[in-house]
Amino acid sequence: MRLALISDIHANLLALDAVLGELNESVIDRLVCLGDVAAGPEPRETIERLREVGCPVVLGNWDTWMLEGVPELEVQAGPKLRDQGTWSAAQLEEPDKAFLRALPPRIELELEGKTVLCVHGSPRSALEDIHATTSDAELAQMLNGTKPAVLAAGHTHVQLARLHGSTLIVNPGSVGLPFNSWPPNGALRMSPWAEYAILTVEDGCISTELRRAPYDVSALLDTARKGGMPHQDWWGEQWLVPART
Repeated sequence: MRLALISDIHANLLALDAVLGELNESVIDRLVCLGDVAAGPEPRETIERLREVGCPVVLGNWDTWMLEGVPELEVQAGPKLRDQGTWSAAQLEEPDKAFLRALPPRIELELEGKTVLCVHGSPRSALEDIHATTSDAELAQMLNGTKPAVLAAGHTHVQLARLHGSTLIVNPGSVGLPFNSWPPNGALRMSPWAEYAILTVEDGCISTELRRAPYDVSALLDTARKGGMPHQDWWGEQWLVPART
């Protein structure tokens, strides 16, 4: 049994299609998205693609903010990100909002007798970060009494595979905005690829692959410019590839 995990698409349809193209060539039994789908350059188009795919999608913090308003963000780039999120929310029509409203905060799957708990940040909060450096004591609190065989969580935009007791924690990274390092330290510095993961359960053993799919980032920047997303020049500078002129 093979489960593909995607997360943090952030309305980057080009990156999502690159990942879906690779998955179409792989032997995949199921696909789950861990949230944050619509804040970015092509929000409506990305939701439409997810409808076409028909995979379960977890509610992310930005998905909530698309419905309730983007709060003040306590990071250096916060005002720009807030403007972009507010613009993205304004692009959505009622069917798109209904799609987001219907998203559950967690999805639990059984793969050959192994429980996979899918959340956005942690089982306790969509806003919590799980890192390689998160202490076992902190993780125990974040797990909030759950003991799945696999915890699938996104939110940090950084790929991760680590053990906590008998639980394998997997972060597939970000499809649409993969961070080159953590913490971002003001400049986001996105990597020029799309990230995802594949879980395999076979003969009682669980393994994971952290993958990267290439795509044309310069075409993404053109899409953002043509669509009118705010702060396009600043956003383009965050990518670790030169913008096309």
